[in-house]
Amino acid sequence: MPSKFTFLFFILPISLFAQNPDFRNPQSGTRFSFGVEKMRTASIASGDIDADGDADIIIANGRHWTATNEIFLNNGKGQFTVSYDLGFYQSTSYASEVGDLDGDGDLDIVVGNDKAPNRLFFNDGKGKFIEGKTFGKLYSNTRNIALADLDQDGDLDIFITNRKELNEICINDGKGNFEEVRSFGESDDSTIDVEIFDIDKDGDEDLILANRDGQQNYIYLNEQMNFKKKIPFGTGKDETRSVAIADVNNDGWSDLILANIGEPNSICFGDASMSFKNRIELDTVQYASFSLDIADYDQDGDVDILVGNSGEPNRIYQNLGDGKSFKMMLMSSQEFDTYDIRFVDLNKDGFMDVVEANSKEVNLYYINRVGKRK
Repeated sequence: MPSKFTFLFFILPISLFAQNPDFRNPQSGTRFSFGVEKMRTASIASGDIDADGDADIIIANGRHWTATNEIFLNNGKGQFTVSYDLGFYQSTSYASEVGDLDGDGDLDIVVGNDKAPNRLFFNDGKGKFIEGKTFGKLYSNTRNIALADLDQDGDLDIFITNRKELNEICINDGKGNFEEVRSFGESDDSTIDVEIFDIDKDGDEDLILANRDGQQNYIYLNEQMNFKKKIPFGTGKDETRSVAIADVNNDGWSDLILANIGEPNSICFGDASMSFKNRIELDTVQYASFSLDIADYDQDGDVDILVGNSGEPNRIYQNLGDGKSFKMMLMSSQEFDTYDIRFVDLNKDGFMDVVEANSKEVNLYYINRVGKRK
């Protein structure tokens, strides 16, 4: 590793496979799972679907094989005792996101499918859904979905990441119709994840793309919906599956966190130059990291990092305050294929819990115990 890179140190638990003291872990026979079926789950999203004040869960199943997507309703205590299917069709779903697409005040659902039509589901305000039109190219290799007001007209547009083909921007007409579609990037892009954020602080939303297959990762700056100006980040040959953005070291500039396959995960620090060349490794092991999320889960004023792995236990990196040193803890001893992992406050106690989407295993959640100890 070149000397310009800074290495992190880790404070490891006494036993690598001891229970994480900050979370109540799911164990065999408990109810800390979203059902008992072992689906090929690729994505997990959250939102108050039934307008009762708590976070419900939407699970996208299938990947390359058709399956039914599911909604799990929260009973207000972080328990999920009611569930139902989303939509009529079984699909090869890779992604789901929630947002108010038609401006009626409730949360709708967007589903991205592999080589099948991407679908919209409109909420009646009580958690019942009417299927709308499809969006984007009918048979793309869709891997992820992101919602944001890219054109600054007051509604949510859809960004679709497609592997080994052009990405797509679907423009909302204000009523939840997405007939205007703009291609984005290159025809051989292997984009797996996108974060949408005003990284240059000019008032509009920029695109931060994570690419696989050894392709360069890029930030595309939004200039009145013109995304020609781009900034590279990472090594230039990363196998990046997920990216997150946050001010990890509290210096006022946004940093980029990368989850990689076959190489250490890393942080690219932002500064006034917006070069992101100041880079450190988050760990020293070459995991197959599929997903990550960020939050101040311990409420100590800095950003912590959650990583979902394939064939390895999932990990949380507790920021020790400077954004360069972390205490690493396992979420559990399970070695699942976790395709998505997110922070969500499930029991409304003000502390972030964890939900994880596992392929061919049950989907689990973990309750944050930090608040009870304070």
